[in-house]
Amino acid sequence: MDLPVDEWKSYLLQKWSLLPTSIQFTISTAETLRDIFLQSSSLLQPEDEMFLKRLSGGYLVDKDPEAPLFYREEGNKKFQEKDYTGAAVLYSKGVSHSRPHTEDISLCYANRSAALFHLGQYETCLNDIIRAQLHGYPERLQPKIMLRKAECLVTLGRLQEATQTISDLESINNFTVKPTLVDSRFQILQKNLCHLKMKIQEKKNLTEILPAALPKAFEDMDLREENEQISSASSSVTLCTDPLKGRYLIATRDILPGELLVKEDAFVSVLNPGEMQPLHHGLESKWRTRVTNGDLYCHRCLRHTLATVPCDGCSYVKYCSQECLQQAWELYHSIECSLGGLLLTLGVFCHIALRLTLLARFEDVGKIIRKLRDETSLKDICSPESKNLVKILNYDLGANEENGEIVQTPIPGCDISGKYENNYNAVFNLLPHTENHSPEHKFLCALSVSALCRQLEAASLRPLTTGLKSSKLKAAAAPEFCPDLDIWGVAMLRHMLQLQCNAQAITTIQQTGSEENIITNSRQVRLATGVFPVVSLLNHSCSPNTSISFCSTVATIRASQQIGKGQEILHCYGPHESRMGVAKRQQKLRSQYFFDCNCPACQTEAHRVAAGPRWEAFCCNRCRTPMQGDDMLSCGNRSCTESISRDHLVSQLQDLQQAVEMARKLLRNGELVHLFRFAVPEALNTIQKAEKVLLVHYGPWNDEIQELQKMKSCLIDLPPIPVRPSM
Repeated sequence: MDLPVDEWKSYLLQKWSLLPTSIQFTISTAETLRDIFLQSSSLLQPEDEMFLKRLSGGYLVDKDPEAPLFYREEGNKKFQEKDYTGAAVLYSKGVSHSRPHTEDISLCYANRSAALFHLGQYETCLNDIIRAQLHGYPERLQPKIMLRKAECLVTLGRLQEATQTISDLESINNFTVKPTLVDSRFQILQKNLCHLKMKIQEKKNLTEILPAALPKAFEDMDLREENEQISSASSSVTLCTDPLKGRYLIATRDILPGELLVKEDAFVSVLNPGEMQPLHHGLESKWRTRVTNGDLYCHRCLRHTLATVPCDGCSYVKYCSQECLQQAWELYHSIECSLGGLLLTLGVFCHIALRLTLLARFEDVGKIIRKLRDETSLKDICSPESKNLVKILNYDLGANEENGEIVQTPIPGCDISGKYENNYNAVFNLLPHTENHSPEHKFLCALSVSALCRQLEAASLRPLTTGLKSSKLKAAAAPEFCPDLDIWGVAMLRHMLQLQCNAQAITTIQQTGSEENIITNSRQVRLATGVFPVVSLLNHSCSPNTSISFCSTVATIRASQQIGKGQEILHCYGPHESRMGVAKRQQKLRSQYFFDCNCPACQTEAHRVAAGPRWEAFCCNRCRTPMQGDDMLSCGNRSCTESISRDHLVSQLQDLQQAVEMARKLLRNGELVHLFRFAVPEALNTIQKAEKVLLVHYGPWNDEIQELQKMKSCLIDLPPIPVRPSM
């Protein structure tokens, strides 16, 4: 999902393995990202691009004119079953494949409005009714959706609008509908209109009696005091830098649990496609009814919605509103639209890398291009021989020009005034760790980016970026994509390598189980991948003092415990002490983030494993109260006089471990008879002794006890061993 699909990865890794050793060596020892990119991209052959094109063609991202009818009929089946949510999603799939201003799209919008009405989403239902009418909903069917519109307006208390809609409907009915409707349908319509008029009058009477609606009790909480040094951060933290651990945040005052420390909107995010497998040939698999996150969430703001608004050019990308659609088109989707299948094939990281460079056009493009073309700067950034981290980071986009001279800022990613903001400058300064990635991985990323650049060039997409205007953009018009795509190829390669350590999973809570159940389960799912420059400043701890949550594309960091003034603000990168042991955590952090964790949790657990069982692991033989002491242990219960030597208990536990190893070996070798006669009785006897002195929920011996108990339950059901008759 993050990296390209397995077929493309395998293809490129095989290509790497077949390269001459001299070329592998050249790429492996390249000192700059530019050298890596140019050396690798020169090896991309037409047959490689054809193979990638075949893989990309497996994703159905174009609009299919035959699909709307299929999805509308499937949605009607769900509607008849009263599965209105399922019906709404299928109607949305039909909308996505429809062309604008066609009967197909108007019918899908109208049908979806009916499902939303039954779900009680009246505002959204009204929006779909408006969309159906804008796209040419047939005149013969207008009374149906106008009646639905009036019902929504009455329910929402918008009585004046409801009255006007009823008046319009009666006007249409008198002059158009009556001659074309059978009497029974006409009578039903008249009956419904009368009923609505009565409801309007009842609502008006209630409005005169009831007080005005109370204002919203709580609004989304914001930062109390904005940090002058770090955008999106509380004033209770400050930014520091260290030659060994780089940039980090510390508390400027005592922080209480629950305090809001960071509230940052993602600089860029890409919705994870989920389990969206390429299509296989055959009509039965051409249109899929399976629901993915891409059907339920806006591809720009990640807002959950059943009423998606599709891109006019492709069937994959959907939004929650016309506003999100327009913003996405202006910023990046005008270029990404025709590349949907390719981006799904190349993975989320490649997609984010492209989107980052597209957003960079709205900042100081000249400075970016100068830095990417500056061989010396790239060498300093990427050289494995560089030893001074501060020196490396100072040769970056944090450098500013004044009167033709380079002025270095104190902390990488900050502007000339020393402020760290959520912008491309901060993103560019995230470390790519070029020297730590394997040559094969750099080759995979470089060729994937190169293939994407060639598609950009072949499609002649650059003219689409000119003339885009938006009041929210920094420039009056979007700058053209750089004529030298190699420059942006180097930038995209840098971002792909950055993302392994700096990408943040954006998660959400999804409910599982049917709506009929009183008790429902929930699970945390990865919704999207984003880049948060400020959140990326936080270092890792396996037992962090903060927690993170998400609302759409906004990440919120809160203190999970009291944090003293001067203490570092720490975040968990994934491996948490509550979910995995120290060895597994260290392995995951080393392989993905390229560092050995030395947090207190790791130090404590590593020391515990090295030292073996301590007194905290034992309990009293009589009352099971934890034992206390060093060499001689005594019961923690003052009324109990039990005491025992620590060495004696350790010896008992070592005997238990030997019994476990013997039983495991015999079981692995299939010697069940011998195991049953000798090992199990001895092991069970040891268990009975150990359980009296060992706190089962603590210490490295717990797994062995559980394993023996499982073996006991398996072996106890064996048939008795037959006794051979005497001769």
